[in-house]
Amino acid sequence: MAGTTDLLDVFGIDGGVTSVVGAGGKKTTLYTLASHLERAVVTATVRIPIFDRQVGSVTVTAKPMDALESRLESESTDRSLEATNGNWPLGLVPEREGDERYRGYEPTVVDQLTTVAEDLPILVKADGARTRHLKAPNDREPQIPASSDVVLAVASCHAVGHPLTEAVVHRPTHVSAITGRDVGESIRPTDVARVLAHRRGGRKRVPDGARYVPVINMVDDDTDREVAEEIAREVLERAPDAVDRIALTRMIDDRPLVDVFE
Repeated sequence: MAGTTDLLDVFGIDGGVTSVVGAGGKKTTLYTLASHLERAVVTATVRIPIFDRQVGSVTVTAKPMDALESRLESESTDRSLEATNGNWPLGLVPEREGDERYRGYEPTVVDQLTTVAEDLPILVKADGARTRHLKAPNDREPQIPASSDVVLAVASCHAVGHPLTEAVVHRPTHVSAITGRDVGESIRPTDVARVLAHRRGGRKRVPDGARYVPVINMVDDDTDREVAEEIAREVLERAPDAVDRIALTRMIDDRPLVDVFE
């Protein structure tokens, strides 16, 4: 089993914008990646639950470029700040919404943020799934910044075997339209693969030139691995030219990368 450093290498994250979409571990993926980068920005283009404990600090601001530029300038003049590294990863959000979540920026704001980010990786939550295991986007989703270098589309292998209902799937009618599986029918590995491979599923609004990497998460045991491998093989068959590679993961583990298909 490979480590987190290998995961960063597999995703190709050493700078630029990485947008994370899908369901079944999207936020955990963001925070896992952020925690293993020396410095990174964590932000969102949609609502995101309060994540102050998952990062070094959170700045709530309508002017994220100014906030980031100020942070970087402070470090350049005071090396002790950079050495402690205690304020990284840096969360940037525009507004708090009640006690449970922040709002996100418009995707164009994230695009502008890259002009001051230098070589900092920017990790973006680009859609929502309400803690479900699988999803397909609606007309307004996902909100992927055009500057994205990498798009990670997460799906949980634990969706397989459950009925295609709101208990497990976010927007089940949209998943039904892609897969041909009726709402209420049992989800099969091929259904997850179809969502990840489809232009109206995980691949929706992936910018031209961005690397598209499906992430099959919650691979907790050998049975899960067999299911995840079946999904991965079919995704590659269905979209060989669109998919850069596929990661099988257990994001809650200290060594989250289980396998890679390419």
